[in-house]
Amino acid sequence: MKKFIALLLTLVMVLSLAACSVEKTEPTTTQATTAATEKPADDAAPTEAAEPAAASEISVWLYPVGGWGDENKVKPLVDKFTAETGIKVNVEWLAYADGDDKVNTAITAGKAPDVVMEGPERLVANWGVNGHMVNLADMLDDTDRAEIAEAALKAGTAEDGSVYLYPMFLTANCMAVNYTAVQEAGAADNIDLSTRLWSVEQYDATVKALYEKFGGTVTAIYCGGQGGDQGTRELLRNRYGTKLTKADYSGYTWNTPELINALTDFVAMDGVDFDASMVGSDEIKNFYQGNLKMVNCWNAAQQLDPNSAGTGTGKTLNGDEIVYMCFPTQDGKSSELGSGIWGLGIFDNGDAGRIAAAKTFIKYMCDSENTVQAAEISNFLSVRSMAEGVEIKPSNETLVEYCDLMIPHLGEYYQVTKGWAGARTEWWNMLQEIGAGADVTATVEAHEAVANAAAAG
Repeated sequence: MKKFIALLLTLVMVLSLAACSVEKTEPTTTQATTAATEKPADDAAPTEAAEPAAASEISVWLYPVGGWGDENKVKPLVDKFTAETGIKVNVEWLAYADGDDKVNTAITAGKAPDVVMEGPERLVANWGVNGHMVNLADMLDDTDRAEIAEAALKAGTAEDGSVYLYPMFLTANCMAVNYTAVQEAGAADNIDLSTRLWSVEQYDATVKALYEKFGGTVTAIYCGGQGGDQGTRELLRNRYGTKLTKADYSGYTWNTPELINALTDFVAMDGVDFDASMVGSDEIKNFYQGNLKMVNCWNAAQQLDPNSAGTGTGKTLNGDEIVYMCFPTQDGKSSELGSGIWGLGIFDNGDAGRIAAAKTFIKYMCDSENTVQAAEISNFLSVRSMAEGVEIKPSNETLVEYCDLMIPHLGEYYQVTKGWAGARTEWWNMLQEIGAGADVTATVEAHEAVANAAAAG
């Protein structure tokens, strides 16, 4: 427990400057109220507003967040919820390739799901601030706020104090290498297994060794869409140490010497391919199958179950050992990893009963004795230290080690920057054009301008 609390405290310190401040507001409520038509008798007790009766059925849409993308793992817990509460749950399993389109279409048609699982960039910066989500501030009491990592609370809270994401899990996004292949290429000295840190010089030497040994593409700057784009962002911005967004999250800072130099380096590097046919999931699949020797879209869930193939911890299809690493930096010490924070939100469909049932679902998964199981399914780290008196901590040794080595390098959660959805599109289009031979400086400048125009508008 002490170790887990220490991890959370580390995370809080690392990210304490990362997210927007939380203003103290009076919590809102979804309680139904009845207008008084008669003055009560002087000796009559005040009538309290009645809680709305919870609906008997809700819809829950889940993006593939860690193990929560696996129906076989999730269904038993959802069935248990139904058995204990009487609330039927209709689950839809979303894919990142078209999940946003499905949700946005449902919103437009007035048929949004009651509950959705994903991160702050969707629940807060997109659907929440645009008026589609229920403010969940009334679900968080002082005990909850003490038990949940402060960084996760901030990431789930809008500038006006409205809480649109009830936090569940967090992780540090990193990269990984085929360590068996690295050994065969004679480059194992570049891999520090005790810290998982390395320099740009060590990284480049490893790519060179793998290319000379195996040929083909060692690693891909995938840019077929936004899926897994956190990997390319972190690889590129860490190389010379830069930020991609303004400090107040009002816009984007791509047109810097650091990012332009990083892009120029990778364009010229043998073994690196700007691949417009891949997104993050394709990269992982090719890595798992041995076609790539390094990946940039990696986290604890992937390490525990590569490509969700059920093969066990940290092995490729051929049994090669997978080693997770921080992204390389010039000094080999200051790597800053992208943070992943996920939770549950409720779409405001105007039905108090369905909102009440949705809150029951969130409470069951995020703050009850069942939260232990919910965290184990995720393959991530629970944002809580306790839930209804139950200690929450990783039981998997690999996850404990991952937290020890990766969480201290967790960076800011900048995905709440204004115009984020549009900026993601500009990012992968920018990479596609650069990979096809466009001038790096001019291309970066043009796409940054479009992203900032959208953020300002």
